[in-house]
Amino acid sequence: MSFDNVCKVLAEKYPQDFARWLLPEEPQTIKVLKTELSIEPIRADFVTFLQTENRILHIEFQTEATSKTPIPLRMLDYSVRLIRKYEVPVTQVVIFLQETNSEVVFTEEYINETTNHRYRVIRMWEQDSALFLDNLALLPLAPLTRTSSPQSLLSQVSQNVAKIADRETKQDIAAYTDILAGLRFEKNFIRQLLSEDIMKESVIYQDILQKGKQQEAFSFCMRLLNQRFGKLDSSLVERVRVLSVEKLEGLGAALFNISETADLVTWLNQQDNDK
Repeated sequence: MSFDNVCKVLAEKYPQDFARWLLPEEPQTIKVLKTELSIEPIRADFVTFLQTENRILHIEFQTEATSKTPIPLRMLDYSVRLIRKYEVPVTQVVIFLQETNSEVVFTEEYINETTNHRYRVIRMWEQDSALFLDNLALLPLAPLTRTSSPQSLLSQVSQNVAKIADRETKQDIAAYTDILAGLRFEKNFIRQLLSEDIMKESVIYQDILQKGKQQEAFSFCMRLLNQRFGKLDSSLVERVRVLSVEKLEGLGAALFNISETADLVTWLNQQDNDK
């Protein structure tokens, strides 16, 4: 299950709250920006772009400090593409969710011989919990914040969740909180404080669970495909990426009879025809 994806869902559901947290001045207008940054495809699974009246807020959530493309270089890449496409200033914030001593989480710039690009880094374990406890949109992040007593903090979070009047909102916030608290607490302890029944009723919780299963199935199939064929063309990778869990499981079984990439293309075409 992706902790990063939960944060992306939160930021896109409550953009005003995240902008108020991350920008020095609260914007008058804000919308979630769905954008294709061409040149080369770049995966933006855990990236949110919020467009205000005069700038773009780029938020990137990270559980791991390492990535295939180094984070500083990736931030430069995003910044250049966004400025080229929208011609407005870009504020970039990388939010690290899980405590680590890695040098990456203390790096806030990309430097080479000709370029010095800066961005902002937030380490959740250093943040004051009060801001998050008092804001419904940020409440699920509160278990990751600074505290001398993590257990007391989670207890306070659960009390604040219980106070939410609207049942559907309470279900969703409880589900988000349960998932993110898993970065810091044992699951059994979390379930003592947060009602599992309430979370299971959450439509969004079920959606996150399904996305987690799909990502696991995709990763498994890609390992098999890379072992069989080496690096695949990006267009084929994208066609595999969007398959459902059931079809990914079918692909895993079909690989026993797929010996060439042409056979893979034929199999994928069959799945398209079955839609």
